[in-house]
Amino acid sequence: MATLILKPGKEKSLLRHHPWIFAGAIEQVDGRCRAGDTVTVQSSEGQVLAKAAYSPESSIRARVWSFEQNETVDDAFFKRRVAAAVARRTALPELAGQEGLRLVHGEADGLPGVIADRYGDTVVVQLTSAGADKWRKAIGAALAAATGCSRVYERSDVDVRALEGMEPVTGPLVGEAPEGRLSLLENGVRYAVDVLNGHKTGFYLDQRDNRRYVGELAAGRDVLNCFCYTGGFSLQALKGGAKSVLSIDSSADALALGQENVRANGWIDGRAEWRDADVFNELRALRNEGRQFDLIVLDPPKFAPTAAHAEKASRAYKDINLNALKLLRPGGFLFTYSCSGGIPADLFKKIVAGAAQDAGVEARIIRQLSAGPDHPIALAFPEGEYLKGLVCQVS
Repeated sequence: MATLILKPGKEKSLLRHHPWIFAGAIEQVDGRCRAGDTVTVQSSEGQVLAKAAYSPESSIRARVWSFEQNETVDDAFFKRRVAAAVARRTALPELAGQEGLRLVHGEADGLPGVIADRYGDTVVVQLTSAGADKWRKAIGAALAAATGCSRVYERSDVDVRALEGMEPVTGPLVGEAPEGRLSLLENGVRYAVDVLNGHKTGFYLDQRDNRRYVGELAAGRDVLNCFCYTGGFSLQALKGGAKSVLSIDSSADALALGQENVRANGWIDGRAEWRDADVFNELRALRNEGRQFDLIVLDPPKFAPTAAHAEKASRAYKDINLNALKLLRPGGFLFTYSCSGGIPADLFKKIVAGAAQDAGVEARIIRQLSAGPDHPIALAFPEGEYLKGLVCQVS
């Protein structure tokens, strides 16, 4: 096993159990190692700090598997880690009976680069780091063993793999690939989930609780859902008794699946409207039409994956929030989100506050939202807090 030796003073973050080691913190690597290989991490004074996965192509040069000096990273290691992650979720009453559930959430579960979501009898896994990629077979077997699921399907086709020097990979790890879409019951609504071609692992499980809250506020209201994808928030609003729901997205395929979801739940009363359009332009068009709404959801894609994109992303967030606030009736609610790692929570609040000021409305935050408890945040790894949401009510 090769040894990664840090520069003087660069061990401080590891002593706090932060799992990332950046290239600039490394003095040298003794021994030969390839992408994904496990290395021993030492301080400049020779103190053994961790066992980590090496990634020569990434600015995050190593990700820690274990801070225990004597722990071996092997098939049994992944079996233990995955089983522990599943057990933690089983212990939470609010997650009991959920057909859709995140089982492994990367660094928060001690498995950097590993994301695993369960949809009934199928687990869908994304492997985004060189270390996770190297141990794909062990991870797939561990997920099957911990859940009893007959199928583990890989969706490692995300852009971040390019930063690790890896190509996209999809296909079955355990069992056969799903035949067509899966079915998911969430908060009383039936969704079709496309795990083969859909976003992420097929669905946005992190918004489960927030979708329910939209449903609780929707009764008798005109609802606008922007960046709607397959209509997650839209369907909860319809279930909650919304007067009307306008859903906007630029993906015709996603909108088609959203309409199928509406019909599958038996809502054929004409309350749902779908538009294939660019949200930025459509918000202005709705203002020109004189439309107004009582509840608006803004759940855009990641505008700022890193802090380097923050300035441009801030302008985009302000634009959509400003125009949405102008479309709200007095007393209306804005559910606004950022999933951008490069936009911290305090900056997001400032952006929305600036949008309200420029829109000429008085607004107050009545609730702050995040992902559900199956998407935990390690205290030693605050970067894991990616989803930030605000519910604002206007006067």
